[in-house]
Amino acid sequence: MTSAPKTFRVKSFGCQMNVYDGERMAELLGANGMSAAGEGEDADLVVLNTCHIREKAAEKAYSDVGRLRREDGSKPLIALAGCVAQAEGAEAQKRSPMIDVIVGPQAYHRLPEMVAQAVRGGRPVDTDMPAISKFDAFPKRKRANPSSFLTIQEGCDKFCTYCVVPYTRGAEVSRPWGDIVAEAYELVETGAREVVLLGQNVNAWSEDGRGFADLIRELAQIDGLERIRYTTSHPADMTDALIAAHAEVGKLMPYLHLPVQSGSNRILKAMNRSHTVETYLATLAKMREARPDIALSGDFIVGFPGETEEDFTATLNLVDEVGYASAYSFKYSPRPGTPAATMEDQIAPEVMDERLQRLHERINTHQTAFNRATVGKETEVLIERKGRYPGQMIGRTPWLQSVHVETDAVPGDIVSVSLVSAGPNSLAGVIPAKAAA
Repeated sequence: MTSAPKTFRVKSFGCQMNVYDGERMAELLGANGMSAAGEGEDADLVVLNTCHIREKAAEKAYSDVGRLRREDGSKPLIALAGCVAQAEGAEAQKRSPMIDVIVGPQAYHRLPEMVAQAVRGGRPVDTDMPAISKFDAFPKRKRANPSSFLTIQEGCDKFCTYCVVPYTRGAEVSRPWGDIVAEAYELVETGAREVVLLGQNVNAWSEDGRGFADLIRELAQIDGLERIRYTTSHPADMTDALIAAHAEVGKLMPYLHLPVQSGSNRILKAMNRSHTVETYLATLAKMREARPDIALSGDFIVGFPGETEEDFTATLNLVDEVGYASAYSFKYSPRPGTPAATMEDQIAPEVMDERLQRLHERINTHQTAFNRATVGKETEVLIERKGRYPGQMIGRTPWLQSVHVETDAVPGDIVSVSLVSAGPNSLAGVIPAKAAA
């Protein structure tokens, strides 16, 4: 029998939903008498909250398990959580006997109970997938970040041929309206000025005839909530009502992350994406008409099985046509159990590497151009944290750009800032009075 852990550390990999889940697990452990380990301090319990979207992320989780063995041969209690835990279940313990607890993303509300079982010598595994009952188990928040995540939807029914999410997160399910609104109020009461609504297909949220746009309009009525964002969206769920909300709801920020994955209709069909390049561009045109200052972001996969140079060139052309303010790009990673993993014409790694580099360069060109186009503007910046230098703070513009500025403002303040210079990843700003001095 192991002694009960007094300190813990949660390490999250992957998407924002994992970050949210990691925060909630930390709150659960804290409510059960444990405290977060300090920087550089060994924790009695380590929770690895894993991602299974790409092979490297899964391998990294197992590498981190191995690194938790201490010089004297001892180790903390180790809980493997998240999508790798869901996908591999008890097999993960066979692969790495150091793992004491396996808990999937729909069962982590049971983590304190499972840790107690491990203390008694058990090796508990829970990868059940109940319909979001976990949210009812969370304790009240004590403190929220200035920009805080709020999960409103989980799972996916789209079944893209490359993606494991339907198997690790389950079918699409929406949290109840009342629960979401109550949590948003709780976040604002504990310090949030901005909420980022999360879901695998966040814009698919619905309840009793009410859609995602209705929910946004309701949240915008909360006093003290100044900004609303959401991610990740699916092109199939970009309704006219949601586009209209971007034009009419002032608190909804002028930023849209809308993954496309490829600029080739042939590859999109092989991916089982429900849009074409033409329908995707038509959606963006509607959005730009509704909100002309919208900053657009996307996701791309290079090297999907069968992708030719012509297909890849079509992706580069789409990047140029849209002019993304930011975008994320990844090499295709075959995931066990997905249809794409067994497709013919898998692309050689060196070809994927070369294409990814070219795509990065093209995206960076447009991202830098977007940032430079905002230089000279005065805008509001939500201060989120301290910067590297004394007196420097870092915050976000409405277009999600990172800005560093010298100010006496503290995290949670929203301040007017003049943008004075830009690089590909961040901008410099000054308080207007200083700019005029």
